[in-house]
Amino acid sequence: MMFRKRPVVVEAMKFTEEDKDRCYNFVRCSCSADRDATGAPVLQIQTLEGVMTANLGDWIIKGVAGEYYPCRNDIFEQTYEEVPDGA
Repeated sequence: MMFRKRPVVVEAMKFTEEDKDRCYNFVRCSCSADRDATGAPVLQIQTLEGVMTANLGDWIIKGVAGEYYPCRNDIFEQTYEEVPDGA
Protein backbone atom coordinates (compact mmCIF):
# COMPACT_ATOMS: atom_id res chain seq x y z
CA MET A 1 0.00 0.00 0.00
CA MET A 2 1.11 3.55 -0.61
CA PHE A 3 0.07 6.71 1.24
CA ARG A 4 0.27 10.44 0.64
CA LYS A 5 0.72 12.90 3.49
CA ARG A 6 -2.37 15.05 3.98
CA PRO A 7 -1.84 18.70 3.24
CA VAL A 8 -1.71 20.54 6.55
CA VAL A 9 -0.38 23.94 7.50
CA VAL A 10 2.10 23.98 10.40
CA GLU A 11 3.99 26.70 12.24
CA ALA A 12 7.77 26.41 12.06
CA MET A 13 10.86 28.43 12.92
CA LYS A 14 14.43 27.90 11.77
CA PHE A 15 16.83 27.47 14.71
CA THR A 16 19.67 29.89 13.97
CA GLU A 17 22.20 31.71 16.11
CA GLU A 18 20.24 34.94 15.56
CA ASP A 19 16.84 33.39 16.40
CA LYS A 20 17.77 30.90 19.13
CA ASP A 21 15.94 32.89 21.85
CA ARG A 22 12.80 33.22 19.68
CA CYS A 23 12.90 29.47 19.01
CA TYR A 24 13.22 28.72 22.72
CA ASN A 25 10.16 30.91 23.41
CA PHE A 26 8.30 29.30 20.47
CA VAL A 27 8.67 25.83 21.97
CA ARG A 28 7.93 27.15 25.48
CA CYS A 29 8.02 24.64 28.31
CA SER A 30 8.63 21.63 26.03
CA CYS A 31 12.38 22.20 25.78
CA SER A 32 15.60 23.13 27.51
CA ALA A 33 18.53 25.11 26.14
CA ASP A 34 21.90 23.38 26.08
CA ARG A 35 25.21 23.30 24.19
CA ASP A 36 26.73 20.49 22.16
CA ALA A 37 30.31 19.18 22.45
CA THR A 38 31.61 22.06 20.31
CA GLY A 39 29.81 24.68 22.40
CA ALA A 40 27.12 25.41 19.79
CA PRO A 41 23.62 26.06 21.13
CA VAL A 42 21.09 23.23 20.90
CA LEU A 43 17.53 22.75 22.12
CA GLN A 44 16.50 19.52 23.83
CA ILE A 45 12.81 19.19 22.85
CA GLN A 46 10.36 16.87 24.57
CA THR A 47 8.48 15.21 21.68
CA LEU A 48 5.83 12.51 21.58
CA GLU A 49 8.65 10.03 20.86
CA GLY A 50 10.99 11.27 23.62
CA VAL A 51 13.65 13.97 23.81
CA MET A 52 15.07 15.10 20.45
CA THR A 53 17.89 17.58 19.83
CA ALA A 54 17.52 20.60 17.55
CA ASN A 55 20.84 21.80 16.16
CA LEU A 56 21.54 25.15 14.53
CA GLY A 57 20.06 25.08 11.03
CA ASP A 58 17.22 22.71 11.97
CA TRP A 59 13.58 23.73 11.81
CA ILE A 60 11.33 23.44 14.84
CA ILE A 61 7.80 22.47 13.86
CA LYS A 62 4.58 22.78 15.82
CA GLY A 63 2.51 19.77 14.79
CA VAL A 64 -1.23 19.46 14.31
CA ALA A 65 -1.75 18.29 17.92
CA GLY A 66 0.30 21.17 19.37
CA GLU A 67 3.43 19.03 19.78
CA TYR A 68 6.90 20.31 18.83
CA TYR A 69 9.70 18.49 17.09
CA PRO A 70 12.92 19.34 15.22
CA CYS A 71 13.43 18.65 11.53
CA ARG A 72 16.72 18.81 9.60
CA ASN A 73 16.83 21.63 7.04
CA ASP A 74 17.22 19.32 4.01
CA ILE A 75 14.19 17.21 5.01
CA PHE A 76 12.15 20.34 5.81
CA GLU A 77 12.88 21.84 2.37
CA GLN A 78 11.83 18.59 0.63
CA THR A 79 8.62 18.28 2.65
CA TYR A 80 7.26 21.80 3.22
CA GLU A 81 6.61 24.91 1.17
CA GLU A 82 5.88 28.38 2.50
CA VAL A 83 2.23 29.39 2.70
CA PRO A 84 1.43 33.01 1.82
CA ASP A 85 0.13 35.13 4.72
CA GLY A 86 -3.61 34.83 5.13
CA ALA A 87 -3.86 31.52 3.24
